[in-house]
Amino acid sequence: MVAIVDTVAYLGLEARAVECQVQLSAGIPNFIIVGLPDKAVAESRERVRSALSAIGLALPPKRVTVNLSPADLPKEGSHFDLPIALGLLAAMGVVDAEMLSHYVAVGELGLDGRIAASPGVLLAAIHASAREQGLICPHAQGAEARWAGEVEVIAPRDLLGLLAHFKGTAPLEMPAAGEAEELVGGPTCAA
Repeated sequence: MVAIVDTVAYLGLEARAVECQVQLSAGIPNFIIVGLPDKAVAESRERVRSALSAIGLALPPKRVTVNLSPADLPKEGSHFDLPIALGLLAAMGVVDAEMLSHYVAVGELGLDGRIAASPGVLLAAIHASAREQGLICPHAQGAEARWAGEVEVIAPRDLLGLLAHFKGTAPLEMPAAGEAEELVGGPTCAA
């Protein structure tokens, strides 16, 4: 089975559609990401593996192949962590792959399962709105994502909160449009 999660690649001020395809197959356990990933995307393997471990899940002893399609479009940034993790969870049967098809997902994962802010969330929200999809993004950027209009925004703090939302045990409220929280550790400008 191949699980597919929609996400985006940023080219300047444009968000381009990317399919994050995840397949679990028999073979020597391995975790491969293909589709022209940069170093930050390649490092997603370890962030995703650690985040899943932090919430009590282990990767099955199988070959994990992640394809970021289209393959000729450069993929840069850590915002691919969340779609890769969601694709893995869908391939493992933890979340419903059909439900995920209604969303675009972006966000960096912490080793403890937190979903950290990443640049470009507003562009991803505009893209999701144009495709009549919802957006799954970091909690810190939920209010910013709502600026895109009538897009459904799911903004969890961590993977456990997102899983609880999807299972219906602890639904998340849609954030109100407002000011975005300041990114901690991001670039700063000197006046």
